Parts: sequence; C-alpha cells; structure tokens
Amino acid sequence: MADVNASQVEEALKAYIDPYTEKDLVATKAIRDIKIEGGKVTVEVQLGYPAEGFKAEMASKLKPMVEAIDGVSEVTINISSKIVAHTVQKGVNMINGVKNIIAIASGKGGVGKSTTSVNLALALVKEGATVGILDADIYGPSQPRMLGVSGQPESADGKSLEPLNSYHIQSMSIGYLIDEETPMIWRGPMVTQALEQLLNDTKWKDVDYLIIDLPPGTGDIQLTLAQKVPVTGAIIVTTPQDIALLDARKGLKMFEKVEVPVLGIIENMSLHICSECGHEEHIFGSGGGEKMSEQHNVDLLGALPLDMSIRVGTDEGKPTVVADPDGRITEIYCDIARRVTAKLAMKAKDFSASFPNIVIQNN
Repeated sequence: MADVNASQVEEALKAYIDPYTEKDLVATKAIRDIKIEGGKVTVEVQLGYPAEGFKAEMASKLKPMVEAIDGVSEVTINISSKIVAHTVQKGVNMINGVKNIIAIASGKGGVGKSTTSVNLALALVKEGATVGILDADIYGPSQPRMLGVSGQPESADGKSLEPLNSYHIQSMSIGYLIDEETPMIWRGPMVTQALEQLLNDTKWKDVDYLIIDLPPGTGDIQLTLAQKVPVTGAIIVTTPQDIALLDARKGLKMFEKVEVPVLGIIENMSLHICSECGHEEHIFGSGGGEKMSEQHNVDLLGALPLDMSIRVGTDEGKPTVVADPDGRITEIYCDIARRVTAKLAMKAKDFSASFPNIVIQNN
C-alpha cells in the first residue's frame, strides 16, 4: 500500500469546482487542514460563506475524489464556514456589530423587493449566518408586518435602540416607532437623517450580514446610503417586463457611479404556474433579467415564480422560507443566499477591526 501525502489530496480536490465561487477549493484557500494517519484522511474545509444546506452535497462530491487515491482506506470531510468583513467604499466607517451590509434595491415599486429582502434574510439564517434587516423605506415600512413583529424597540441607555427579533433576525424599522397607519410627511433631509439614526443607533449584535431594504427609486435615501453607509454590495430586484427593467438599469447605474459593487440581479415574478392545471405562463415576459445581466456584465442570481403563497405568507407575517422551509421556493432563496455571499467572500477582506488603536499619551 502506497503512502498518502497531503499534496496528493490537494491535487485530487482541485478537480472539484465550487458552484458558488466558481473556483476550486485550493484556489480559494478553503482547504484549511489535511490530516493523514496511515490510510485515514481527514480534510477540514472552511468556506467564506454560509452553506448549511449545501455542506452534505459538497462532502458527498469531495469524498470519492480522495477515496480514489491509492492507499486511502477511509475519508472524513468536515465543512465549516467563517464569515469575515469585506471592503466597502473609501472613507466610510464600519458600523459597530456589523460585518457586511447588502443593499437590496429596485428602480421602481411593486417588483417584490421587500418580500425578496425578508426571504433572503431568512435564507441566510437557514444557511447558518447571523442576520439583521434594516427597513430603509421610511415612507412605506413593510418589514414589521412581514416579520410578524409589533411593539417598540427598547433603549437601555436612552440613546441607542435594541433591535427587535423575529425568526432569529435582528430588525429595525421606522414602522416600530410610529403607528402603522400614520403617514410620514417628511422632507428629504429628515428622511436621510432618520435612516442614519436607525442604522447607527441600533445595537446590532455580531451581525454577519445586514440586509438593507431600500425604498424604490434613486433618490435621497439611495444617495445617502452610497455616500455614508459602508455597503459591501448591492442587489437589484426586477420583474421581466421592459418597464421594470428600464428602471432597474437606473438603479444599477447609480450603484456603479458611487462605486458600490452590484452583486447581481434577482428576477422576481418570472413565471406563473397555474394552481389549477399546472400550466406555465410568462405573464410579465421572459428572459429580461438574463438579457440585462448579459448587457451589464452582472450575474443573474436567480429567478422566482409568481406564486400566491409568497404573497400570503408575507401578509401574514410568516414569509415563505419560514412557512415552507423544505419547499421549492425556499430552495431558490437559499441558492441565491449562497450565491450572493460566495460572491462577497471573493472580495477583498477588511482587516480594520483587527488593528489595535494607537493612543499617544504625554507623561
């Protein structure tokens, strides 16, 4: 029996391409350790993104690759995730307790951006991440209802706010501070100040990913976000029809101009499946998101069907990922969650939190 060495194991594992990073595990430095005792091999894999629902599948692909090496009798693959902070726009300070901020935007209203935001946040929790969500739609906050949360946030010191918790998500919204039917009759500067306060004065607790559910359009709030908030990446939500895509392009261009990387596009309501007969119909047209991703060289992260259960769930405060955790739609959201965070994992890391503070004292 031939002796097995670590370089043979590494070479064998190079044949596996991670479908989310689109690179092999050696290239992404995900192979953290290889232990060999006789013919027994243990491989420690550490991914840079949460992948609870994908670990078993990945391990089942890696195992036979190592087993095929001459002299290997037993293989153990251990897969874990470590999420770190990644770089943001220059000159913007990081938020305490938050590693990465993902902004979810749309050029126009009615494309299901808030529904996508809450289900994506829940999918990230399902995949093993610590998640927060900030409802940045000051005029039309919808996250309190979607998360099934009511009541006002507490403040221990009279200055900061404790996020409200639902389904293991830390959340903050102007909707927690006002009556649901009270209109916000505020001018732009008041709105942007409110957004900054909600973000900075909330005591986020070790959040891996903070999802910011933006209002539609490219106005004051979006500009404030780009200039003052440390955004790691943005996602554009659209529907397939031309008018939605036209506005989605404006959102995409805005983020490009302010140097916030666009992680990709999510096409919502891309297909309707009749609940009576199963007939599939592209009510809003087809292929719009794909065409836009090709034209602007950004990824199409996923396409979601027009399904009544998505609407019913969010209206009742029980979004799809919670209401139907093993369903096909939840599977799509989880796939998008892994795709988004794997793209972030490939970005440059931010080490500012590891640097010591230098204090000069005159003795």
